[in-house]
Amino acid sequence: MSKYSIGVDFGTLSARALIVDVLTGEEIATSVYEYSHGIIDTVLPSGKKLGIDWALQHPRDYIEALSVTVKEVIKLSQVSNEDIIGIGIDFTSCTILPVKANGIPLCMLSEFEDEPHAYVKLWKHHAAQYCADILNETALKMKEQWISLYGGKISSEWLVPKVMQIIKEAPEVYDAADKIIEAGDWLVWQMTGIEARSACNAGYKALWHHLNQYPSKKFFKALDPRLEDLVEKKLSNQIKPLGSCAGYIKDDIAVMTGLKPGTAVAVGIIDAHASVPACRIDGPGKMLMIMGTSTCHMLLSENEVGVPGTCGIVKGGILPGLFAYEAGQSCVGDHFSWFVENCLPISYYNDAKEKGINIYKYLQEKAEKLKVGESGLIALDWWNGVRSVLMDFDLSGILVGMTLQTKSEEIYRALIEATAYGTRQIIEAFESAGVFVDELYAAGGIASKDPMTMQIYSDICNRDIKISGSSQSGALGSAIYGAIAAGSEKSGFKDLGDAIRRMGKIKDTVYKPIAENVEIYNMLFKEYKILHDYFGRSENNVMKNLKAIKYMKLNG
Repeated sequence: MSKYSIGVDFGTLSARALIVDVLTGEEIATSVYEYSHGIIDTVLPSGKKLGIDWALQHPRDYIEALSVTVKEVIKLSQVSNEDIIGIGIDFTSCTILPVKANGIPLCMLSEFEDEPHAYVKLWKHHAAQYCADILNETALKMKEQWISLYGGKISSEWLVPKVMQIIKEAPEVYDAADKIIEAGDWLVWQMTGIEARSACNAGYKALWHHLNQYPSKKFFKALDPRLEDLVEKKLSNQIKPLGSCAGYIKDDIAVMTGLKPGTAVAVGIIDAHASVPACRIDGPGKMLMIMGTSTCHMLLSENEVGVPGTCGIVKGGILPGLFAYEAGQSCVGDHFSWFVENCLPISYYNDAKEKGINIYKYLQEKAEKLKVGESGLIALDWWNGVRSVLMDFDLSGILVGMTLQTKSEEIYRALIEATAYGTRQIIEAFESAGVFVDELYAAGGIASKDPMTMQIYSDICNRDIKISGSSQSGALGSAIYGAIAAGSEKSGFKDLGDAIRRMGKIKDTVYKPIAENVEIYNMLFKEYKILHDYFGRSENNVMKNLKAIKYMKLNG
């Protein structure tokens, strides 16, 4: 008799559930639910306006998504809930919310429904950059050793800067919150009744270390005296490893989802990290790019080495016994969408309609005809700030080389190339530190649907690129952890590696670098690095100055 596991991938705009045959790895059914509130970045549901660089969400959307998608995949698959042995979830991160001791989010209480800081702060909330600046300056001044494991700089996307923003701008929210928790860990808590904080979330986003735990109380006090007891009062020292069971489905969640009460629930994982086992990656030296609105770069190693510009290094952060490195680019798919939505002449839309294809396909067809270097353009991929390797969200995008003859498809291709240069910059940072990338993999919508972009990445990085065999790699990875959470007796797997080899998938498609393109891209990458260092590492602060003037005008 077949056994099944469910994975639910909570992304930026929607949640996607997948039910998988544990024995064969066959993906039986999927379901997608778009969040009712979407991204709250201009006004709260109450109508209150938000400032620049805010990105919030409503936690009710997550519960609705869980209920709708899980119920639907069970219905579509016609699988009995008796045969579903486990469920795992992955989540965008760092995405945090303040809650009461019983798990109720503050934003769902009437006294806080009009307070922005009471809501979920989404991973792409960048309004805490000034707090990240304070944190980094303080860590440097105090010679904190742990910061080298985060590339020497903490991002504004991480938990502590976001908490700092709360305590500085809305101390009443901080005081009212009994806990501040990652949304993924919060949802597992709602499913099981047990607060099980994930080593993945804590390690990458909350500065926790498997040996040294959190930074000292002295450090938190230096950030703000009110933060001295942050760990003891708002976080948790009860960290659970990936691959373990967080608890079991409660009766009310069983009614809501159609799952059987007592179904095993895996400890939560970050969305990008869940894609690693889904791509059948089970050892060191293999980098996975999870390519969507942003891109995360995951790399396993047997060694713990501080790499400048990485987002974190966590032992067991993906697979037991291995150090998992995270790097990332905060604007990839968003980059391309911005251009298409804002910068194309109406004639392109008319031509696309006449040809019976969508505007992206039309633009790609035109961009594909261009030879490498033909446009004379080069761009910096900083339209949403910089995660790796500079960790600075006050930086912004730039495009160089335009003339009156420049065409839209040339700009579009230059933006794609910019994101590939950014990935090469990350790979070179790893290898300069002695952490080598032997194989390159890709997952996500761009990897599965955009051959032109993947060939550009192969040429610029001068590496073969293997592609995920699942269009739902996050959900598949979560389902793998869900199966493991059920235990070997139910799953039939002796360990996580066994499950990865059975359930993970890779396509036969491999993108290989084209030698003549590589040669020209090597020349262009040198120019990219000059711009990268001039605007990101020199005394030139034009981007920051422009942003400061923008804030001044908007707030004045």
